[in-house]
Amino acid sequence: MMSAGKSANNYKQNPEAVQALVREREVHRDLYIDEDVFDLEMANLFASTWVFVGHESQIPNVGDYYTTTVGNEPVVMVRHTDKSIKVLYNRCPHRGVKVAGDVCGNTGKFFRCPYHAWTFRTDGKILAIPLKSGYENAGLDTCDAAKGMVAVDNVHDYRGFIFCRLNSEGVSFEDFFGESLSTIDNMIDRSPTGKLQVEGGIFRYVHKCNWKMLVDNQTDTCHPMVAHESSAGTAVHVWEEAPAGTPKPMAVELFAPFMSSYEFFDKMGIQVWENGHGHTGVSDSIHAAYSDIPGYWDAMSAAYGEERAAQILGDVRHNTVYFPNILVKGPIQTLRLFKPLSAGTTMVESWTFRLVGAPDLLFERSLMYNRLINAPTSVVGHDDLEMYERSQEVLHARSHEWVNFARLYDPAEAGQRNVVTQGTSEWQMRNQYRTWLRFIKPAQNEGVGI
Repeated sequence: MMSAGKSANNYKQNPEAVQALVREREVHRDLYIDEDVFDLEMANLFASTWVFVGHESQIPNVGDYYTTTVGNEPVVMVRHTDKSIKVLYNRCPHRGVKVAGDVCGNTGKFFRCPYHAWTFRTDGKILAIPLKSGYENAGLDTCDAAKGMVAVDNVHDYRGFIFCRLNSEGVSFEDFFGESLSTIDNMIDRSPTGKLQVEGGIFRYVHKCNWKMLVDNQTDTCHPMVAHESSAGTAVHVWEEAPAGTPKPMAVELFAPFMSSYEFFDKMGIQVWENGHGHTGVSDSIHAAYSDIPGYWDAMSAAYGEERAAQILGDVRHNTVYFPNILVKGPIQTLRLFKPLSAGTTMVESWTFRLVGAPDLLFERSLMYNRLINAPTSVVGHDDLEMYERSQEVLHARSHEWVNFARLYDPAEAGQRNVVTQGTSEWQMRNQYRTWLRFIKPAQNEGVGI
């Protein structure tokens, strides 16, 4: 009997079968449930693309470090002695022990393995080995252990956001992201000083679903008014029954837009960028009608001038997907990271950023949004979670093998780049799976159309 999560196609040995998993308007269920497909994603997709590691504000001082994963590879981001940022594989070359065991901290000028006390500089190079004389005739200098804690060669700091590409060869950072970096630009520029600071902690929790379900959902604009009726809809209903003159709570202001109509979401538009990136909210979004924050406009206009400040604050994008696994909300200063653990399990991280130099009330709103919408104790996010887990549970059913993404499909779209389309289109999801198909194969480095 076949084990759970394994198909009869042996995808690791059958490239043609992998290619057949993605069609123009649908994808095979094995993309979500097959462990061989998941292994290929880790080995090829997550190693060949540029994946978010962390933010520079998490490691401001020499020796500060932050541990995370890129795909399923453990890495540590560290501030080196020359103040540059290094990303190292978090593995001792001696016996394979994880060197940095805490999520974050300060290691000083070197890392020390907790097993045999080998030490490494913060660029990964070996500093000292206890009883080193015992290795004099052991060929230590020529063996794999001499590499120390191996540094990831391809690390890019984009305005404080640190990305890396594990594979030595591949698409450049600039070619991979292109114009999509304008979302990160806008979030940073919302600070009167042009600086962000990770604050408020990072929520971490596990969903029993495939990571791509969360990515798909971020540009799915036909579900909010349905899936969130019980949460956001209830909040709106309670508010409507409040006595006349009751001040509108910030929470209601954050909840209410989720109940916007199909027409609203359709008109707000979707931007589809190449290489799987895209965002909802081109002409409008659920973040467009928040109350003004006293003092914020004055700070922005003083920093940028009124015309530029109006341009920055008028760009109210909803959800920006950075393929493969990042979700950014610039107007509310949040970032979510969908970290694959297995074909059916995903670690979710929800981050908040402070706009340096902006009023505290703006950061309070970001924290409240993250708590109400994205936290493990949230209200709205659990609606989505139930949909993910229901899907993961029944994708094994024999009745259907394919998952449909056909809404507003146009046969001509595959050759187009950087297009704005209707807000309820599933073009962006098709864009993601075309990109998935390119990078799931080794050495797929050329950028192509969407």
